[in-house]
Amino acid sequence: MNHNTGRRRYLLRVFDAVKALAFIGDLSMGQPTDHSPRTAWLAMRLAQSARLDASMQGTVCEAALLRWSGCTANAGGFAEIFGDDIAIRMAMLEGRSAAIKPLTEVGNMNTALRPLAQIHCEVSAAVSDMLGLAPATEAALRHILEAWDGSGQPRHIEGDALPLAVCVVALAGDLEVLGRTFGVNVALGLIAERADRRYPAWLVSIVTSHAASWLAELEATSAARLDMALRTPHMEFKTSAGLIADVIDLKLPWMTGFSRTVAATAAGAFARLSSDKAAQAHVYHAGLIHGIGRAAVPNEVWEMTTSLPESAWEQVRLVPYWTSRAGQWPGPLGEAATLASFAYERLDGSGYFRGARDQALSLEARVLAAAVAWAAMRSPRPWRAPLSAEAAARELRDEVARGRLCAEAVDALISNGTRIARSPPLCSPEDSPLSPREMDVLRAVSRGATNKGAARELKLSPSTVGTHLESVYRKLGCTTRAAATLKASAMGLL
Repeated sequence: MNHNTGRRRYLLRVFDAVKALAFIGDLSMGQPTDHSPRTAWLAMRLAQSARLDASMQGTVCEAALLRWSGCTANAGGFAEIFGDDIAIRMAMLEGRSAAIKPLTEVGNMNTALRPLAQIHCEVSAAVSDMLGLAPATEAALRHILEAWDGSGQPRHIEGDALPLAVCVVALAGDLEVLGRTFGVNVALGLIAERADRRYPAWLVSIVTSHAASWLAELEATSAARLDMALRTPHMEFKTSAGLIADVIDLKLPWMTGFSRTVAATAAGAFARLSSDKAAQAHVYHAGLIHGIGRAAVPNEVWEMTTSLPESAWEQVRLVPYWTSRAGQWPGPLGEAATLASFAYERLDGSGYFRGARDQALSLEARVLAAAVAWAAMRSPRPWRAPLSAEAAARELRDEVARGRLCAEAVDALISNGTRIARSPPLCSPEDSPLSPREMDVLRAVSRGATNKGAARELKLSPSTVGTHLESVYRKLGCTTRAAATLKASAMGLL
């Protein structure tokens, strides 16, 4: 088969990928899953009323949809400082007093937030670039957490030096969140307090005149009409769903590459059972996005090294539920999300979230469940080391004997040997911009190792690791580990 033909089968519209990334971002921020699309619609209305040109209207739309796409990348940092990374971001976004106490306990808030903002902005900008969106969108996302008066992060850019799109998106986002949370009148009062601080006063005056009618019109707009309004020309091109998987996995360093491994493993196993190419692509996409609902669970739950309390288990069981919500989208990605939501079901009904069993689970769902279990067993976790190939194979067969996993799926999965499947790289080792040693260093730090930890693992000095990392950042055009991980993952180097 021609490899280009095979790759085309796995492509989807940029718009579908952007919707998925917006969905993940909204879950990460503790917001309703239509928050970013609604913000994008309001941003376009504001841009139109401000008589900004069509290009700027497209920029604010794309930036609003992707402004939280860096949230998974700094979730670990938020969790380390504040505990619940989702709750604190939700409180900050909604301007609730609950956000004030944890922030004041941090000490120097600017110092604490600056590296997190740098990660967020750099990853968001990289996402835009990798999707092929306009340079103006990338520029807006690179500064998306800045403010008109220079009080934002990470570079304190102010006034006319700040892309106007950033201010339009910030104002539209505040109107969406505050209007939904407190009502339009209270929202406008809070927005007025932020005039000439977060955004210029002349934009606030436009919102004050139109907010009530805009919000009413938005409430009457169907999801299908909203999608039509948000599809910019740049979002009609094609892209790989792999970027969605990489953004999902950025939430937890020890998950780097996990979703791509699941996808390659599941698609390979399914191909041994069926020659249906469309179904194979369906399984592959489902593997890539099976963890989309993971963004809704705080990192402190995922990092627990002891048995999960029931309250934490309740959150974990909802991961496939949130994935199923994405199944409402039209098109192949929505269909893949529906299949992906069965990733943790079991034949005997002991899985979650539906408790589906037996004939309710298609062959595709059975293969996907086995692939997720296999990849998890073969991967390190905070509470255990990875299982050997032989031990994982025995565990899978034990699951079959207990009536939980499908024998046919498990046989297909391990019949090709016991190695971990990987997605084919986009560039050969000879074409890689990174040297073999640089890739070793990046692999180590992308999975959560400190410079000292990577030095011990690779038998190098910490200063040598630092030198290699600086070279990696320079070659990949970034300054953070998260952005380097994202770019290298997309190239198939991790």
